[in-house]
Amino acid sequence: MKLSIHPTADLANAAAAALLTEWLRDPGVRNLMVAAGNTPLDLYRRIADQKEPLPGLNVFMLDEYVGVPPGEPRNCANLLRRTVAQAWGIPEERYFTVTSVEAGALASAQAHEERIARGGGLDAIILGLGQNGHLGFNEPGSPEQGAAHLLDLEPISIEANRKWFGGDYAPAKGITVGMRTILAARRVLILAYGPHKRAATAGMVEGPRTERCPASLLQGHPDVHVFLDGESASGLTRPMR
Repeated sequence: MKLSIHPTADLANAAAAALLTEWLRDPGVRNLMVAAGNTPLDLYRRIADQKEPLPGLNVFMLDEYVGVPPGEPRNCANLLRRTVAQAWGIPEERYFTVTSVEAGALASAQAHEERIARGGGLDAIILGLGQNGHLGFNEPGSPEQGAAHLLDLEPISIEANRKWFGGDYAPAKGITVGMRTILAARRVLILAYGPHKRAATAGMVEGPRTERCPASLLQGHPDVHVFLDGESASGLTRPMR
């Protein structure tokens, strides 16, 4: 893992945006997966502000809340449509989502992974880090070679969801691509900010490589870039830059 530690999240996002811009200018980057949530929104805004031409880029969402109405503006598909696809000038036909409707969620996520595989796999993925070490909705215990799945979320994730929706929803289920798809991405950019990510960051970077902390499975990946602020990095025993 390549660690990039900065005094503030703002400075970390500036550095992350510089790296992501470099990737997006590479004609070999055609398939990009993006995470929703608060953490990467400033990164996406910075890319949008640059108005980079992105011909041929396909954007895939990572995961989705299950049980939240498809028209809800704060669900993952609609948030990423606004902040990535539309903001970056990606045509709708190159933006790929999964459904939040439980009856069709698993089938849509399986089709999502099949589309990625047919397209040659992910060239890059942008991730946030869950407080319990999850990636997407791959909660602790998710198998390293796991495929897309519908699952019950842990209480800490449900509470995070409640806060995200301002108490209007507290989805207890999620749909996500599996760890196999995430780990197969050729380049990985992951962001973790704030004191509440301290333990998860330490587990990801220095903890044992274990399915109990899905993010730790990134250890050994050939091209992972981790962007941290001082608070999220404060639990590391061997901080690096």
